[in-house]
Amino acid sequence: MLKHLQTIIITLALCMGTVWAGDVEDGNAAILKNDYVTALKKYKIAAAKNDAFAQIQIGNIYNEGLGVKQDYAEAMRWYKLAAAQGYAQAQTSLGVMYEIGNGVAQDSAEAMRWYKLAAAQGYAQAQTNLGLMYESGKGVVQDYAEAMRLYKLAAAQGDMDAQTSLGVMYEIGKGVVQDYAEAVRWYKLAAAQGDAQAQTNLGLMYESGKGVVQDYAEAVRWYKLAAAQGDAQAQTNLGFLYYSGEGVVQDYAEAMRWYKLAAAQGYEVAQSLLGNMYYSGGGVVQDYAEAMRWYKLVAAQGDATAQYNLGDMYNNGQGVVQDYVEAVRWYKLAAAQGDVDAQRSLGIMYESGKGVVQDYTRAHIWFNLAAVKGDSDAVKYRDISAKQMTLQQVLEAQKLARECQARDFKNCD
Repeated sequence: MLKHLQTIIITLALCMGTVWAGDVEDGNAAILKNDYVTALKKYKIAAAKNDAFAQIQIGNIYNEGLGVKQDYAEAMRWYKLAAAQGYAQAQTSLGVMYEIGNGVAQDSAEAMRWYKLAAAQGYAQAQTNLGLMYESGKGVVQDYAEAMRLYKLAAAQGDMDAQTSLGVMYEIGKGVVQDYAEAVRWYKLAAAQGDAQAQTNLGLMYESGKGVVQDYAEAVRWYKLAAAQGDAQAQTNLGFLYYSGEGVVQDYAEAMRWYKLAAAQGYEVAQSLLGNMYYSGGGVVQDYAEAMRWYKLVAAQGDATAQYNLGDMYNNGQGVVQDYVEAVRWYKLAAAQGDVDAQRSLGIMYESGKGVVQDYTRAHIWFNLAAVKGDSDAVKYRDISAKQMTLQQVLEAQKLARECQARDFKNCD
């Protein structure tokens, strides 16, 4: 996740307390009034005199398309002028442009170079971005220890993105011994500054009782803060607590409201939970067609459970005209991802000849794959199908099942 988009207002905020004069001061005043045309005019006068701050502000204006047509190449040109003067913020902005590929060909190595120059000056945002690259192995050999070092440098300056990243590292145990209490400490520092991800993560810690005494009410408090900022995961988690009545009075309508807010952002988990509510009629009038609509959105993102659910709905004619061929299509997509229910269901379709040509060998293969994962029903179905087959066919099916498993269920049908 990129945590380094620079805005022109942030640039001004970082420089509060600096005494400006003349055209730069006039440009800053115009920015605060959202008068970007005047600001650009004033900054350009100062930039012509090699004022690095004015140059980076012009870069920000073109980068964000404020009062002008968005122009990444022009933004790059101004950032380079300021960066050449050693301006750390401009060096960081250049790093972002190279990392994302805005106004220039994407180049992780070049992004690293600019981040390193700014980080060496102690610029916190560059240290955080550099840490992210070491953590992900982007443009550099993955190195969790180096990521931790850089995050700590930035976090010590109060950078909330770095503090959140440190919390994640301690929670997961990346580059450091897993320590939930330390994760909570860093999340709290970032959450206190309003970082939505930290607030969500802190809510999860209170909900699960990791590093703190389990406290659903406290989890709700943190989720609400993050959800108010539009964080989809927090909105979903908040919806779930309203649905279950943990930390709040049970309220299905409120659960639905939060799920819908997250789902509107394309958040897969929320879409799936909405599908479940409409399918089961839990807290809402049962509506198979609406359930199918939500499942399709999730399935399109590759979710195996949603694909299996769609297969079942087509198989049973729930919310749609019964269609065995379409059921098989969805079962196959889910089965190829290792979904046990889909593998068993696909076996049943082959055994019964629904949506496919009846094929006991194929049925045996899919039953066997599900049985290996401990599905007791699949074991029963496999044994029934074996009675319809010769010993040679059973041996062949077992061989094909092993080959399919070795291919991670891909190209098995």
